[in-house]
Amino acid sequence: MPSIDAKSTNRACHSGQADFNLSGGVSPRWPRFATIGQMTPTPMMKQYLDAKQACPDAILLFRMGDFYELFFDDAKTVAKVLNLSLTSRDKGENPIPMAGFPYHQLESYLGKLVAAGYRVAICEQVEDPREAKGIVRRELTRVVTAGTVTDDHLLDPRACNYLAAVLPGTTVGMAWVELSTGRFQAASLPPGRLADELARVDPAECLIEEAAIGDTAAGQTAALVAREKMLVTQRPAWFFSRAAAVESLCKHFGLNSLEGLGFDEQTDGPAICAAGAILEYLKETQRQSLDHIDRLTPYRVGQTLELDESTRRSLEITKTLREGRREGSLLATIDRTATGMGARLLGEWVANPLTDIAQIELRLDAVGELAADSLLTADLFERLRGVYDVQRLLTRVSTGRATPRDLSFLGRTLRSLPQIKAKLAARKSELLSRLEESLDLCPDIRSKLDSALVDDCPLTSRDGGFIRPGYHGPLDDLRELASGGKQWIAQYQATEIARTGIPSLKVGFNKVFGYYLEVTHTHGQKVPDEYIRKQTVKNAERYITPELKEYEEKVLSADEKCKDVESQLFVELRELVAQGGKRLKSAAEVLAQLDVLVSLAELARQRGYCRPKLTDDRTLRIVDGRHPVLDIVLTQGAFVPNDVTCGADDGLVMLITGPNMAGKSTYIRQIALITLLAHVGSFVPARRATIGVTDRIFARVGASDELSRGQSTFMVEMIETARILNTASERSLVILDEIGRGTSTYDGLSLAWSVVEFLHDRVGCRTFFATHYHELTDLQKSLPAVRNLNVSVREWNDQVIFLHKIIEGAADKSYGIHVARLAGVPQEVNERAKQILAQLEQTHLDGQSRGSGAKISKTRRGGDLQLTLFAPAEHPLLQQIRAIDLNQTTPLAALQLVAEWQKAAQSSRGDTDS
Repeated sequence: MPSIDAKSTNRACHSGQADFNLSGGVSPRWPRFATIGQMTPTPMMKQYLDAKQACPDAILLFRMGDFYELFFDDAKTVAKVLNLSLTSRDKGENPIPMAGFPYHQLESYLGKLVAAGYRVAICEQVEDPREAKGIVRRELTRVVTAGTVTDDHLLDPRACNYLAAVLPGTTVGMAWVELSTGRFQAASLPPGRLADELARVDPAECLIEEAAIGDTAAGQTAALVAREKMLVTQRPAWFFSRAAAVESLCKHFGLNSLEGLGFDEQTDGPAICAAGAILEYLKETQRQSLDHIDRLTPYRVGQTLELDESTRRSLEITKTLREGRREGSLLATIDRTATGMGARLLGEWVANPLTDIAQIELRLDAVGELAADSLLTADLFERLRGVYDVQRLLTRVSTGRATPRDLSFLGRTLRSLPQIKAKLAARKSELLSRLEESLDLCPDIRSKLDSALVDDCPLTSRDGGFIRPGYHGPLDDLRELASGGKQWIAQYQATEIARTGIPSLKVGFNKVFGYYLEVTHTHGQKVPDEYIRKQTVKNAERYITPELKEYEEKVLSADEKCKDVESQLFVELRELVAQGGKRLKSAAEVLAQLDVLVSLAELARQRGYCRPKLTDDRTLRIVDGRHPVLDIVLTQGAFVPNDVTCGADDGLVMLITGPNMAGKSTYIRQIALITLLAHVGSFVPARRATIGVTDRIFARVGASDELSRGQSTFMVEMIETARILNTASERSLVILDEIGRGTSTYDGLSLAWSVVEFLHDRVGCRTFFATHYHELTDLQKSLPAVRNLNVSVREWNDQVIFLHKIIEGAADKSYGIHVARLAGVPQEVNERAKQILAQLEQTHLDGQSRGSGAKISKTRRGGDLQLTLFAPAEHPLLQQIRAIDLNQTTPLAALQLVAEWQKAAQSSRGDTDS
């Protein structure tokens, strides 16, 4: 992603100091334009430079006729990124680099530039070249960045695309907006929560204040934001001014105070500042109405089940760990939604699980009722498939970018609402009843769109042809004229025949003379005096009349007038939709919720999920639980279900031992994911499930490092473990996998042991700890809430069979060498490992210390590795020591014995005194 230094350019842009010395070249502060030298720019190039001055930190696409042109460094950059030909303008002593592409390819090239991390300013022709006096007037119409995209072809319909703003401090301000739908939220956070919230929101672009020199908090926040995979955009400090933010937000929402939105201007100051910065940035980049952003909602930490950055990554909730893609994640696996609105809302539900049992039960009641009626669910799903993305369509309407086809999509969606509302009538669940009641059918808007628009509207309004015949009488007349006015021509011809008495008279048309009257030579003497002769042809003369000429002018201008009238009617329809925007947005929210509930019901029905029972304690009992992703990815019946029994009476800390690849990590992950799904309001992959409400889920799974931050794998592991120990409560669910494996055996074992004790004694939360440290299983004897579990295996014909079944008790082996063989480690290495393992185990059984320096034999005979199989014989000195009677031995006698032993030892080594 390219790095754009916006500090000086932004300051200059907003202070009005980014001036150009157009009479004698360009000011030295803009080195990219130095190639102009002492040339006086042409009017067109002056227009370009003025546009560039208004947005210096963006790539400028400058519309010139049927092309978008780029100049100077922009041309060089874009030619490289888009693989365009780089040419030059004003060839000679000071050629100007130039590149360009046809205007109709804007969507494709704009997407590539934004994906590459560039800000793109679009300068359009805002005047008809035919009417322009002199150079065509051009204006910057918008600036497109990763976080301000609203074009359908640049957006994933199933994912939100957030623009965020972060203001550092003792309390961090954070705000985020989804411009394509208008969703706008803000929060004041403790600094330690910022990383987690950025991971939850996952913005495409983040605004930060230009960090002041020596401002440690600002610098740390900027570093944190920069390490995420997002476009980072710096803005001047005044963007984040509290007074300016309050004034701007109140003006935008038409309020006297932000308290009406749920904000306290004192305690929520940082959040308000961040929200103000976003609104200011949108005004700068969009340059059009932002009326679709009609709410700013406060986000309060603690109102939902909290998931930190590491947990979201480890559990692959919305993205896969390796590739960072939606496909393969929990969200993608459970998604059965029919609309983009529903898919995005499902993502919000999964990223923000509930903790209020009453709210969870509302969702479960609705899912249960839908799942029990497969015909209803299937019917609703089919009707929802005919629903378009109303939220994003409304944004395009509000911003003036809607097309006739967009309005026709709204009309089709509104046609589906009566049937959907009827299907929701008389439902038993409270949530479905609420949705039915609040679903506004918007009949006035629907009838207007249905009567005005043809079934298949074009993509653009400039070509016309989208207003239904009969909707507007004057337009029908113009269309009749534009199509040649056959009826008028026939009537005029009949009138002239009757008036002149010339039976063979006819009206014709050609491109040279337009409309004409043709009279054969036979009736030449009957031609009236007002006929004006225009052409002689074989056997006939052609004439025009003032009336016919007037009609011809009407016909020739009718096509343009048709387009103008249709454009005017389109604007009226668009305004009608915009005025009903709040009602339509409310209907869209109902459809999105219904889509998610139908999706979860269909998932439960297809996969045999059960309804979880939520309790207000630390219970966790699952019968035949399955991993929600692997259960679908693997072939039918391949996944082995497992039970979970955990709670105050059943043990809170579960130590799971067993061989590699047996399924320990899968087991603990599925427990966390089942718990999360229950809090979302979804049925869960199990036969039965009772789940105590959880405030936070922690997952420390897998190994990773942060080399760019100077952190090793073990350091990352310890940081994440420390965070769990410091923030978990007795209501939390903690899953840990192989804690302590990143250091020496004794260090790691000691840390793992201490972590288990701390979670047991000080936290008291539900904990599932998968480990290869079999020594930890002894903790069950001393800690009353610890239970040992292991993954069952069977050995047969020198093979190990993984049963993937969790049973009570501790494992006795790890089978690591067997797993190495399965992974393709050379046979020689595996055989040698077996020999070493045998000797180490024997040494351990003989009671010898691992630190004694016992040697592993590496003697080779005939190419084979030989291992010493027997422990060394007892030294004779030990027998002599045992035979000494210490009570009868004087100090002098003891010294004499030591001297004798020393002499004997030197003699046995062949040592001699010098």
